[in-house]
Amino acid sequence: MSTPLPVLITGAARRIGLHCARQLIKAGQPVIISYRNHRAAVDELTEAGALCLQADFSSETGITSFIDTLQQHTSGLRAIIHNASCWQADPQPPSGRAFAELFHVHMLAPYLINLACEPLLRKSPVADIIHISDDVTRRGSHHRVAYSASKAALDNMTLSFASQFAPHIKVNGISPALIMLHPEDSEEYAQQARDKSALKVVPGPEVVMQAIEYLLNNPYVTGTTLSLNGGRHLKN
Repeated sequence: MSTPLPVLITGAARRIGLHCARQLIKAGQPVIISYRNHRAAVDELTEAGALCLQADFSSETGITSFIDTLQQHTSGLRAIIHNASCWQADPQPPSGRAFAELFHVHMLAPYLINLACEPLLRKSPVADIIHISDDVTRRGSHHRVAYSASKAALDNMTLSFASQFAPHIKVNGISPALIMLHPEDSEEYAQQARDKSALKVVPGPEVVMQAIEYLLNNPYVTGTTLSLNGGRHLKN
């Protein structure tokens, strides 16, 4: 039996991306991850068999350098999961440089990686691209205008690439609201977070993994963004 082609997960050295990488590896799926800053989890994933490639998506040079390195390490891909993100509030005073970083991470990196890796995905009998967006695009944000706008552009790219790459490559998105708390978050904050959704839970990263598995395994879904917000749209 031939070895399955790897799944690429960008920004997978922490939180949701790390959880998904661990779950895929546990299931016997080869994984390639990108990471911006070295963390202990990078060594953990390497020991588990993942190929871990350092990448800085905040500039076009960094993105194209990563693509070159990736193409040297694999001849095909089963899927790309665009998880890399920059949770950044709008600076005061306003800065075009800050917006440019969000543009590069959330928009240009997926755009260039998708186009460059299309031939690698076509080596797989079944191929997927999954964009991880954000529920904030549903309403916008007072304090993260650039973040919300760049994630909304990623949602739009889901539609465009789904049309362009059909029928062989399915392209979908996942739009999560708050999925995980930070260790330093207070119980008061946690309760406020739970109260924002109709289901009143902070579910943890496994719900994202379940959505990924659904999209990877369903042959009849493309150009769709799944909402993982616990019913926040029912409360707002």
